[in-house]
Amino acid sequence: MTLRTNSPIAMNRRHWIASMAGGAAAEAAFSEHLWAADNPGVRVEDRSSSIRITKLTATPAGRKVFIKIETNHAVTGWGEIDQLDPNVAAMLVRSLFELLDGENPTRIEHLWQKIYRSHRDIRGGSFMVHTIAGIDMALWDIAGKLWGVPVYRLLGGPSRDKVWVYPSLRATKVGAGPMPFSGSPQQIERLVASIASGRKQVGPDGIVMFDAHCALPPPILLQFAAAVKAYEITYIEEPAVPGNIEVFKRLKQQISIPFAVGEQARTIWDVVPYLEAGIADFMQVDCAHTGGMSQLRKIATLAEAYQVPLTPHCVTTDLGMTASLHVSASVPLFFIHEYYPSITPKGLIDKGWEVDKDGYASLPTRPGLGCSIDEARLAEVARQPIVPEWPKHGRHPDGSIADY
Repeated sequence: MTLRTNSPIAMNRRHWIASMAGGAAAEAAFSEHLWAADNPGVRVEDRSSSIRITKLTATPAGRKVFIKIETNHAVTGWGEIDQLDPNVAAMLVRSLFELLDGENPTRIEHLWQKIYRSHRDIRGGSFMVHTIAGIDMALWDIAGKLWGVPVYRLLGGPSRDKVWVYPSLRATKVGAGPMPFSGSPQQIERLVASIASGRKQVGPDGIVMFDAHCALPPPILLQFAAAVKAYEITYIEEPAVPGNIEVFKRLKQQISIPFAVGEQARTIWDVVPYLEAGIADFMQVDCAHTGGMSQLRKIATLAEAYQVPLTPHCVTTDLGMTASLHVSASVPLFFIHEYYPSITPKGLIDKGWEVDKDGYASLPTRPGLGCSIDEARLAEVARQPIVPEWPKHGRHPDGSIADY
């Protein structure tokens, strides 16, 4: 195509070329003004710009692994790896340190993605994501300490003044272990009696949750659900073994009791099918399973779009619980949080928050996660032998392996 020299396009082009020299000079002048010493934006101190990760220590202690990340600014962060073989998890996180060494710890999302995407053959698996969770907690701990605020302040501030936890005065959970594919009248009656017992404990205005633990096969779960009034149970937790969404759909079609799902979900990609299929009534993901606070926050936002509240699962020590508490405090759609103080070895962690008589946890007030770890006590716990958790667990009467 021939372009006429008097066409608007050609004239505009000549004008643009002629103005280049003057434009460059103007741009230089603007840039000089932008970075002038009297520009308030330049005078803002960025205390994170020179901070770098220098060391990572992983300490297996009981069934947990405690991570300590150190920096050249003497600011340290703590995290917890949960529900893995502790010795293997400790070795993995030490190996992953090569991806963190020398990095700016406040680039939390960048480092999460760097670790998650760097090892494609274990990407998304429980060992990788649980381990990232501990790292993620420690990085948020550093960021909060660096800016002198509790982490939930960095997540948009608190959406509530306190966080309801269970078991507590008006909230309890009952459950069942592995059972056969079809229940006898006696077995079903025992399950129904556990609901009645929980109701007696919390009263008519309390809530009773039922944990199926993935251990009740679909036939017996259907029998149980048909034998109780739907309003007696707030939700059924882990109604089926994850892996085939069609099983959850089949149960959802026949059971009127709400479902809490996601305990074994690792990432945002794992929870999408539950939300799209309308299976999730409560999103019961675990901060220590889903890649830490960063991923938990994203999952809560996804669930919010479907009007599904966050009800975090939690079997960590007070360290992991506190990390989850920060996210729970910040998200708008939240119901209740699981918490067992007895999991934390005595004298190991000063968490800096309390649960009142009504079952509400106060919000952390210290910078970072707000937890103080007694490292001498940690060394004592680490020297104690690790007791195998499931040596004979999950067996049917005939000796076959049951789901749990």
